[in-house]
Amino acid sequence: MFTVIGRFSPQVFAVFRIVTGLLFACHGGQKLLGWPPGGPPHPLPPLMLIGGFIELVGGLLVAVGFLTGIAAFICSGEMAVAYFMVHASKGGPIPLVNQGELAALYSWVFLFIAAHGAGIWSIDSVLRRRTPVVTTS
Repeated sequence: MFTVIGRFSPQVFAVFRIVTGLLFACHGGQKLLGWPPGGPPHPLPPLMLIGGFIELVGGLLVAVGFLTGIAAFICSGEMAVAYFMVHASKGGPIPLVNQGELAALYSWVFLFIAAHGAGIWSIDSVLRRRTPVVTTS
């Protein structure tokens, strides 16, 4: 199969992991720190505070690649819970109708990262001192 940037897949995955983690951490920053502006009004219910903590800390752990599998799995679970408790309960199971597409997408993305591992440019790979497994087609 013809690949355009297949030889750069480790680097592309690392950038994907870093950007995803930082974007997710911004959601936690909105909930807990009020930055970036535009988050939910305060005071927050306890469940949203827990979610904000998972988003901020988990997103940063995924971004730097430390304890990536565990952090990404917890983030994936948090987004699955958010989807089913908040979004699906409001507008049924269709993400475009219940506005839960971001929660569903984050859930699957973090599950993929948990299964794949941190890859290159991560604290996990430095601590383990081994080269990540790269698959090519």
